[in-house]
Amino acid sequence: MTNDIGSTGDVASSGSSGSSGSSKNDGALATKVLATLSVKGRAASTGYSREQFGTAWKDVDRNGCDTRDDILKRDLTGEKFRSGTKDCVVISGTLADRYTGKTIKFSKEQASEIQIDHVVALENAWATGAGQWTKEKRTELANDPLNLLAADGSQNESKGSGDAATWLPPNKSFRCDYVARQIAVKSKYGNWVTAAEKKAMSGILKSCPDERIPTAASSAIDAKPAKSAAKPATKPASGAKDPAKPTTGKNDADVKSPGAYCSPEGAKAKSSDGDTLTCSVKGDDKARWRSAA
Repeated sequence: MTNDIGSTGDVASSGSSGSSGSSKNDGALATKVLATLSVKGRAASTGYSREQFGTAWKDVDRNGCDTRDDILKRDLTGEKFRSGTKDCVVISGTLADRYTGKTIKFSKEQASEIQIDHVVALENAWATGAGQWTKEKRTELANDPLNLLAADGSQNESKGSGDAATWLPPNKSFRCDYVARQIAVKSKYGNWVTAAEKKAMSGILKSCPDERIPTAASSAIDAKPAKSAAKPATKPASGAKDPAKPTTGKNDADVKSPGAYCSPEGAKAKSSDGDTLTCSVKGDDKARWRSAA
């Protein structure tokens, strides 16, 4: 099926730091932070599952919107929202995709074309320390804006659980920023790096020795300049339901995230926005939850 979601156009390179959804990195030098990370072998992925990192996607900041929509609002431009959700559920917009250097049109009907990437993949995080954490800490990592970027769905699927030694964005002008962000996340949460991963990161940073890591402030949900005049979100009263948050009528465990791995093929589910998802194989030969449209 042909859809304008799939059509992309070149956008001008913005340098190593990128700009969509975040300001220029303003933390410590990436090379210095990398030097502080422990170097160990990758632990076994035994016991790993997406559920070990909490329900996808939780409203961890209690602003009435789930994390996926928060990141779409931060990273897209020209967003439009579903009526009645208080500018919460994004139904269309445009992404200046940092992974490919392309401009991609987003539509709710083809939501899996733009996915939310965990910059440090969750399975990688599991194998570099998170397997020993509490579920609360893992949930924090999975929903931390510092570790999340809206990205081309096919690139996110190609990356899988890879680290910097096995996958880097094809857009070379973004690789310094990408590696710096991985270093920032691993430093914040205490993950280690493998020897091969550190070597790959160091190799990228040789071309940008002044690259700094992003901070939580520069990656925050409201970091996009165009949103600076937005009214601050208010927290619902304790125990009260926030009408701005869409509901599906299902338990949290039944809500699935577009682009997440799934089984069996052909299964049906609902997203946190109430959209129908189908477990299907496409492109990377892996079954993922995808919009049924």
